[in-house]
Amino acid sequence: MTEINRPEVLAEVEAVFERYEQALVGNDVAVLDELFWNSPHTLRYGVGENLYGFDEIAAFRAARPAQGLAREILRKVITTYGRDFATANIEFRRAGGTKTGRQSQAWLRTPEGWRVVAAHVSLLA
Repeated sequence: MTEINRPEVLAEVEAVFERYEQALVGNDVAVLDELFWNSPHTLRYGVGENLYGFDEIAAFRAARPAQGLAREILRKVITTYGRDFATANIEFRRAGGTKTGRQSQAWLRTPEGWRVVAAHVSLLA
């Protein structure tokens, strides 16, 4: 039976998620690239784009405008499954915005550390 939310694993994922969040709102592209698994199997579905493989994701990040990235997390659910896999899901609202957004991430422990292997971002109408 897989252990759900082992305290030490949950603490690791919460810390790396917070690092990701700070990099996202601060447009720290180097950290964002570091935290996505460098693999052709990695994917990210965004509000207006479907990105397949690390190279497409990195190119998107490099070209994305750096304005309007601040957001408030309204709800966060992080769940770990065993020692090496986790999901992180949030609801958020952009600063000054009215729409609620959703972000889902699958995290995998790799030899380099925790990495996002799949992500999805969407906005509610």
